[in-house]
Amino acid sequence: MTDYAVARQRMVAEQLVRRGIQDQRVLQAMGKVHRHLFVEEALWGRAYGDYPLPIGEKQTISQPFMVALMTEALELKDHERVLEVGTGSGYQTAILAELAGKVYSIERMRALAMRAIRRIESLGYYNVLIRVGDGSVGWKEMAPFDAILVTAGTPQVPIRLLEQLGEDGRLVVPVGQAENQVLRKGTKKGADIHWTELGNCVFVKLVGEQGWSD
Repeated sequence: MTDYAVARQRMVAEQLVRRGIQDQRVLQAMGKVHRHLFVEEALWGRAYGDYPLPIGEKQTISQPFMVALMTEALELKDHERVLEVGTGSGYQTAILAELAGKVYSIERMRALAMRAIRRIESLGYYNVLIRVGDGSVGWKEMAPFDAILVTAGTPQVPIRLLEQLGEDGRLVVPVGQAENQVLRKGTKKGADIHWTELGNCVFVKLVGEQGWSD
């Protein structure tokens, strides 16, 4: 029988700390959230491996290191409001919920959103609001956000998301071609966005008005 607590701690030590993840709050969240509960039971034994896993609807739960890297880049404080574009399994949502004051998450696939809502509620995260919709245009009614995380690749940075960032807000988004992207971080300073690159990555397509066509 798998000892999931041991598997989580090994994941944190070998996949995250060893690769340079330093934010202690992120490491604690990754060590706390039960990743295996966000995939089918048949995959529980592989849930803490160094790779993405399928979650249905041709979507995936991201590799643990990528989840940690993107989360660390957001530099979240516990009172902040964060928008997640692409709820997926809800795993990244739960990590964000451990670190932020309020998490707003959008998923375009109803089946995934419904499963994620049930998981998130069953785990007692009451600071999360999930809706079905086109995440590429953001959630204007709830803006501005202190941070925005996009968990799908887009051909260009969605302008609507930049417009919904508050002052000093951070946006982390994979930008590039369908099969490979560069993870970019933008920080809003007045009317300007200051960009840095965090490395290469591969995500499923961000489908929507400000992303790829279906």
